[in-house]
Amino acid sequence: QVQLVESGGGLVQPGGSLRLSCAASGRIFRINAMGWYRQAPGKERDLVAQITSSGVTTYADSVQGRFTISRDSAANMSYLQMNSLKPEDTAVYYCNAAVLVAPPNFTYQQFWGQGTLVTVSS
Repeated sequence: QVQLVESGGGLVQPGGSLRLSCAASGRIFRINAMGWYRQAPGKERDLVAQITSSGVTTYADSVQGRFTISRDSAANMSYLQMNSLKPEDTAVYYCNAAVLVAPPNFTYQQFWGQGTLVTVSS
């Protein structure tokens, strides 16, 4: 009923930049918070950054000052600008959204994208 699709991942050298995009579509009445998570091999999925509907942002300590989350609420999009990338940023990055699903459902549900791989390596 709601789909999230990430794009923008790839291979980048240490110190480089990438911009991830997340497009939400389907039976969306309203989107509350949108976030980006990542999961490295053998590790748990962790929050990278989150942005509320009013634009309040939260970042993991490990990316503070290097990554910037933003959103276009009218287009149901979120973005993650990643600068000064490090090898330890290598992971599958997942988009997440808290969506108020359109009637008759009209309940908040969490949705996830399929993930996009970011590899930071020389």
